Amino acid sequence: MDALGGRWRVGTAGWQIPRESRAAFAGSGTHLQRYACRFSCVEINSTFYRPHRPSTYARWAESVPEGFRFALKLPKAITHELRLRDAGAALEAFLTDSASLGPKRDVVLVQLPPSLAFEPYVAEQFFTSLRAQYGGRIACEPRHVTWFGEAATDLFERFACARVAADPPVEGQELAPGGSRAFAYWRLHGAPRTYYSAYERTRLSAVATAIARNATPAWCILDNTALGAASADALTMLDLLASCQSVV
Repeated sequence: MDALGGRWRVGTAGWQIPRESRAAFAGSGTHLQRYACRFSCVEINSTFYRPHRPSTYARWAESVPEGFRFALKLPKAITHELRLRDAGAALEAFLTDSASLGPKRDVVLVQLPPSLAFEPYVAEQFFTSLRAQYGGRIACEPRHVTWFGEAATDLFERFACARVAADPPVEGQELAPGGSRAFAYWRLHGAPRTYYSAYERTRLSAVATAIARNATPAWCILDNTALGAASADALTMLDLLASCQSVV
């Protein structure tokens, strides 16, 4: 666990260790084993692009501490190709394979394409199917403004799905979590250049304060991995949250 009593988890999208951050991940073992000595969670984005064997998931689970947890990004075949329609079989295949993570599979992340507007019937059918097959945590990152209305928020609450607080936020929206009140999920993609830019410490401090003030357990994932900024920013976030904990 991050040394925060389990209330907050901080990690990155993937467990790459860039050259600039290697000193912070000293020791032997694979990148994942070294990564897991500093962070208590990771977001697996490769599941968005391709399936993995159950044996691969099992190997990952065996290589990290008991308290470590994984978030898995739902395949693009479901979110971007099927666009959430008739996704039951694809969900079953994904969830069956990734079940080899055991209790370390903590979150299923549903990132939607920017063009996908909220359609109540489609969303209801999709989340009903997902919930029928999966009882764990769900986080959804919608990127169309229609998913921030009252009807969509109600749906997220009913299906115990956390609406991601994503930076940069959808135009016109605040950087704040929504939906489920059981947990929250932040994804920080980098600013000003998405996926590339490192964050200013003041910006990370503001997010850390918001996370600390939120009453629920939270994940915070740094996704500005293109030039390797995520690891250093995640380590900074750990320090900032530790400082916040001393005053909350």
